[in-house]
Amino acid sequence: MSGDFTSDQKRYLEGFVAGAEAMRGAQPTAPPAAAPPAPMGPDAAHFAAQDALAAAGKKLADQEKWKRAEHPFDAYARLKAQAKAGAFPKPDDNFRWRYFGLFYVAPAQSSYMMRLRIPNGILSHAQFAGLADLAERHAGGYAHVTTRANIQMREIAPASATAMVEAVQDLGLCSRGSGADNIRNVTGGATAGVDPQELYDTRPLAREWHFHILNDRSLTGLPRKFNVAFDGGGRIATLEETNDIGFQAVRVGEGAGVEPGVWFRVVIGGITGHRDLARDVGIVCRPEECTAIADAIVRVFIDGGDRTDRTKARLKYVLDGWGAEKYLAAVEAKLGRPLTRVAATAIAARPPVDRAAHIGVHAQTQAGLNWIGLALPVGRMTAEQMRGLAAIAHHFGDGDLRLTVWQNLLVSGVADDNVEAAKAAIEALGLDWRANALRAGLVACTGATGCKFAAARTKEHALDIVAHLEGRLSLDAPVNIHLTGCHHSCAQHYIGDIGLMAVKVARGEDEEAIEGYTIVVGGGFAERARIGRELWREVPFAACHGKIEGLLRAYLGARTGPDESFQAFADRHEPETLRTLAGAQ
Repeated sequence: MSGDFTSDQKRYLEGFVAGAEAMRGAQPTAPPAAAPPAPMGPDAAHFAAQDALAAAGKKLADQEKWKRAEHPFDAYARLKAQAKAGAFPKPDDNFRWRYFGLFYVAPAQSSYMMRLRIPNGILSHAQFAGLADLAERHAGGYAHVTTRANIQMREIAPASATAMVEAVQDLGLCSRGSGADNIRNVTGGATAGVDPQELYDTRPLAREWHFHILNDRSLTGLPRKFNVAFDGGGRIATLEETNDIGFQAVRVGEGAGVEPGVWFRVVIGGITGHRDLARDVGIVCRPEECTAIADAIVRVFIDGGDRTDRTKARLKYVLDGWGAEKYLAAVEAKLGRPLTRVAATAIAARPPVDRAAHIGVHAQTQAGLNWIGLALPVGRMTAEQMRGLAAIAHHFGDGDLRLTVWQNLLVSGVADDNVEAAKAAIEALGLDWRANALRAGLVACTGATGCKFAAARTKEHALDIVAHLEGRLSLDAPVNIHLTGCHHSCAQHYIGDIGLMAVKVARGEDEEAIEGYTIVVGGGFAERARIGRELWREVPFAACHGKIEGLLRAYLGARTGPDESFQAFADRHEPETLRTLAGAQ
């Protein structure tokens, strides 16, 4: 066989060698990287918001990492295991269990506190008596009415944690989502459906929103907690202006470009602990639109809220950063339609609130029936008193007990012929249906007795201050005194006529700081909504009695007349003048 290649073979070999050389010189090409899958499921919007912040180089708050690592509602089996072992949670689970309404409150108390969901604050007598039984069986034998027309129970041992959660559900109530980064208990008019003055019965609206939240997991795990309230224009203030969203029943007149009648004005961004009330953004809606609009407002907050800084993670701060119009445009995009705008001049003034209507006997819109408001000492009731109140509602009323944002409750539907018997039964429980102008407006948070954030024992101090004042002066006009344990302002001290925020007051270099308060004056709500002004800083508690007494004596002596409110009196004077007047008494 000849060693020479033919011309065709030579061309083939040259091509083969050239191809091999080219292959040896070529670098391998990696396949294109696959894009990470988009978040899916009910938590998708929350995860997408987290991812956007992380992509921008920001560090998520620990709570955001905990929610993503394991959604609290997926961890109930571990909560049950901890209860079986009698164990308290570590920080991440302490946060998660708040989704079930359980707050581990150490070091103030080595136990859980439970907060419920009670839409519009209305309970049946059977539910109320059932809660009394649970307070004795699993908690400390008492309960508190809160400033969100809710009930909380304390001193729940770890072994009782899931038993309490499940027993509450057996009563037809729940605690789901009542804590942590969720939409909290929805408040409504305390006298909804029975108030001759009200414009709209808020009960069906609160109920609709309540079940909307419970049945849509995508509305859990917000950047921070979220409050919604419905005010129907009744005699008892709902304090909707302190909420992230407030729906205010108003009457719209002719010539406004919409059908005249009762609408709801939408106010947004309230958070009194950060010195802000919800702002009127010129939006109104029909009652049947409230849930859809609230849903859209919340979903824009889910997308745009701060998940890196817990102190700036409320709706107020999104509004501050974006401006109201940008936020409303995003809400309209979620809704898929424009919001209804009406000039403020076309809206009639809200019917005035009656600052005494939550105490005593008041005629209902139903002829021959009344509600009776009880004065609870800073919201506290024993289990025995709760059972007695349930019996009063059952035997003398319509069977309902109505909680108010003033830390008390009403028994509704009491017939004229039963009023005296109901009064006597209330007094027999060691409670009262009467209250002077000081006790009727006394509000206090849990304080250091049960809250690790509080700097003073607010409930005890509130009762002590009022007892001091009652022995020295008599008021003929309502004055609200609010004591809150820290800057979170659960007792909303900034809207009180006189507000006290607990602080630790430094003494000598080697002495332990003592309990004290910073005092503000001139706050208000409803038609007089306003944030109070600071008057004194870091006052030792022992000195607070005298300062408040001096302030009230100055009011009684220097007001323009008995019709001038304390807020109006305070507004007429600069802080330095008020301090001088109080000191001269």
